[in-house]
Amino acid sequence: MRALRSALLAGFLAFAPAAADAEGAVSGDVVRIGVLADMSTAMADNYGTGSVTAARLAVEDFGPTVLGKPIEIVAADHQSKPDVASTLARRWYDVEGVDMITDLDNSAIALGVQALAKEKGRLALITGSGSTVITGAQCSPNGALWVIDTHALARAIAKPLVESGEKSWFYVVADITLGKSFVADVTPVVTGGGGKVAGQVFHPLLSPDLSSQILQAQASGAGVIALFNVGGDAINAVKQASEFGVLGGKQKLAGFYMTAVDVHAIGLKVAGGLYLAEAFYWDTDEDTRAFAKRFHARQRAMPNSYQAGVYSAVKHYLKAVRAAGTDAADAVMAKMREMPIEDFMTKGGRLRPDGRVVRDVSLFRVKRPEESKGEWDVMERVATLSGDDAFRPLAQSDCPLVRGKP
Repeated sequence: MRALRSALLAGFLAFAPAAADAEGAVSGDVVRIGVLADMSTAMADNYGTGSVTAARLAVEDFGPTVLGKPIEIVAADHQSKPDVASTLARRWYDVEGVDMITDLDNSAIALGVQALAKEKGRLALITGSGSTVITGAQCSPNGALWVIDTHALARAIAKPLVESGEKSWFYVVADITLGKSFVADVTPVVTGGGGKVAGQVFHPLLSPDLSSQILQAQASGAGVIALFNVGGDAINAVKQASEFGVLGGKQKLAGFYMTAVDVHAIGLKVAGGLYLAEAFYWDTDEDTRAFAKRFHARQRAMPNSYQAGVYSAVKHYLKAVRAAGTDAADAVMAKMREMPIEDFMTKGGRLRPDGRVVRDVSLFRVKRPEESKGEWDVMERVATLSGDDAFRPLAQSDCPLVRGKP
């Protein structure tokens, strides 16, 4: 997978930047979309070149032009470094005439680019991050959080499990903002359903050995061990939990920031029985399978929620540009909020004034090897929460744009 990713990355980034005029500004004759993603570090398989492929498929399906202007996709690797991302985004907005930037995995990067988009009068459609602050205290009229967030993940996983009788929980938490956000979001769901938190243990980011944390969780006897970590940490935690017999025993293991791509990388022998949530699964219906087939032909992998979300964001953006009759950010955003979001991953979705896209989110159980019918047949749906049930109600938002509104 890593060799394929490197080859794809070389091809994706081998494009010429837009030609600037004498004053250094790009002509407005093009609608230009930037995909700013992690293409080289731990989360690259969940975003990376797959996000670029998804954006290009969206343009292919929409058509090569909008309002008589050609549509261009540009891409860059932010290397999971906020300063690199900020420099790239500023150049795209100021010099290369990029109208909208998407992906933006990593909350610090997403928040930085969203603020820059507001400053520059452009748009940031964030598909890769899950921090609720993006549509909360730091919301922006020029930004949207497209796929999922920690509040929805918490409810989509914890609510069905608690309702099924899993009342005792133990947390294994990455000592980062995202991990602490999960603690804050999941605990009210557990306790509100009559459950309790048996304990929690924190670990540093990028911990190669999480055996002591997993053993502590196992010894607690809690019915559910919740993993509030990402990337390599989450994968290590699942592997070590499997080694210690957690996934084959009475306890349930839930990965709160994992995807089908991670499951495929780990393998069903190890990950079978794990619970996770996504806003999209490739094997849901004919439409999702058709998109996945096209995506797989180019990526040699199936898409996850975040990559499918790039397609959805780009397609909806282009529809809004056409409907607005302009690519001016404020007019386009108004149309994006006005129009329902309809595509293979989203049925009847909507973009709220705080920037939150509301859509269904599902809980999945990872299949065991004997249950799978193919390489990417890795999950089965357990429960689905409606968008209104999954995401924080607008009335509870601390977004300054909507505070106090019903």
